[in-house]
Amino acid sequence: MIKPLILLISWFFSFYCHANLVETIKQIKPAVVGVGTYKPLGSPRAQLRGTGFFIKQNLVVTNYHVVSHELDIAENEKRILFIGEGNQPSIIEFTIVAKDPAHDVAILKIKTAAIPPIKPLKILTEQQNTGLEIAFTGFPIGAVLGLYPVTHRGIISAYSPVVTPASNANQLSVAALKRLKKPFFTYQLDATAYPGNSGSPVYIQKTGEVIAVINKVFVKASKESALSEPSGITYAIPIKYVSDMLQNMVSE
Repeated sequence: MIKPLILLISWFFSFYCHANLVETIKQIKPAVVGVGTYKPLGSPRAQLRGTGFFIKQNLVVTNYHVVSHELDIAENEKRILFIGEGNQPSIIEFTIVAKDPAHDVAILKIKTAAIPPIKPLKILTEQQNTGLEIAFTGFPIGAVLGLYPVTHRGIISAYSPVVTPASNANQLSVAALKRLKKPFFTYQLDATAYPGNSGSPVYIQKTGEVIAVINKVFVKASKESALSEPSGITYAIPIKYVSDMLQNMVSE
């Protein structure tokens, strides 16, 4: 009698957690956007470079490396956000109002009149424990078939330094040496992210509170893993670094 009761409780708990995540994703998706560029005469004209998410009605967070490239002035290239879902998302220009290259995060600003109201995501800056059930939503395969956000789930497997070991001295770049001297901590996740996931919000499954920003480039010699060879280990930058930038913006 005890064993069937345990199985019933386990099934009910699993069903409750799944239903809870379904509702959380519904809340998260509208605030998740694509980050890319637009060339009026290019082919393709629009290019998705990563993911971002609203933290205020007019502010979006993403990885710095997603927006750090030089624009092609001759081609009239512009930085844009893809807002919405499907084959015809809204395309909105933005400006970079804050950046932190060391932690690979940036804050983007748009004109609020350009889009309908979007409920921003709530951030939680406190350090989270290993084993916490998380999820992240973004665009891992770009926008080849349209803008369709994808969600992955897992747990925090470690809170560890950003430094990754080099197999030989030739791989010790200047940036890597600096990180060895003064590393900062990131979340290591057991869920696999892909190139387009850069900048995706990492959130607590039960509450939807954002605790980190997906990032693989910074910890993999500034190159993301290929779709065909994912590492199986994902790193995320704690959201506290974004919070620090917001506070600096207010004080300036």
